[in-house]
Amino acid sequence: MNCSRAIVSPNNQLPVLSGIRYSFSMADQNRTAIDWEDVRLFAALARHGSLSGAARALSVNHATVARRVKSLETAIGERLVERRPDGYVLTRRGARMLDAANDMEAAAARLGHRGTSGAPTGLVRINAPPSLSQNFLVHRLARLSRQQPGLDIDLATDFRTVSLERREADIALRFGRPEDGDVIARRLVSMGFGFYATADCRRRIDAGDEPVFVGFDEANAHLPEALWLFRKFPHARMSFRTSNQAAQAGAGIALLPHFIGRAERKLCACKLAHAPPPRELWLVTRRRDRNDPLVGTVARHLADIFANERVLFED
Repeated sequence: MNCSRAIVSPNNQLPVLSGIRYSFSMADQNRTAIDWEDVRLFAALARHGSLSGAARALSVNHATVARRVKSLETAIGERLVERRPDGYVLTRRGARMLDAANDMEAAAARLGHRGTSGAPTGLVRINAPPSLSQNFLVHRLARLSRQQPGLDIDLATDFRTVSLERREADIALRFGRPEDGDVIARRLVSMGFGFYATADCRRRIDAGDEPVFVGFDEANAHLPEALWLFRKFPHARMSFRTSNQAAQAGAGIALLPHFIGRAERKLCACKLAHAPPPRELWLVTRRRDRNDPLVGTVARHLADIFANERVLFED
């Protein structure tokens, strides 16, 4: 299932859940009260696009997901999902139901946001570029977790594109201002890049040696910085393809975000003829969460972090 948008089924084909085709006439169904647990599992299936993905996310088995979604369809009296070779997609009614399910989840979360002390309590999920999560945010967000005992933070440290609208995350840090979606975007910082190497490697470059680079591996070859490096230095030797650890070991010059290069004591800035342009980092939240105390607490903390440490990022 494409998580960036709901795919609507144009035909009347009945869905198949858990590999079993079932049939019923929607008009003949005796509608029952909607069960919140059914809604919760339907929302998970809509987000993840597969029974197994939804089951893993909620720590249940896939048969439970299938049964709950069928139960919700019976209560609603309409089909909500359709099975395709690449996963489950939403019908038109399912797409409308997902909007309502998101509102129900938000309301349920708000009920638990305040503990007896009045401080926000609950879970906030943050999605950010892996290098930023691993090399900068982990320790700084851990402080907030210590300061707010009722606050739980889920920080993604792997690369995965998520949808705020589908509530796969509550806060996203993105390069470039989003152009669509009902979101609020706040510019955090202009992230600059530079060349970094050991002091010995820099002395060799200053003495006239041709630069030898630590390049990007295949998994990251699509990044704008990797493409820029190839265009500006098309004939340069790439002695190693990995991360800044190779630069620390003296393998060559690494193109790094300043916040990584400046934080590594073993690395020195190297002045070359070209430098890549900076990238704008934005904090993105759902508009409907603008008054949510839990999301607001974490979003303000993130904004303060970047405001206080701006010098670490900018050219």
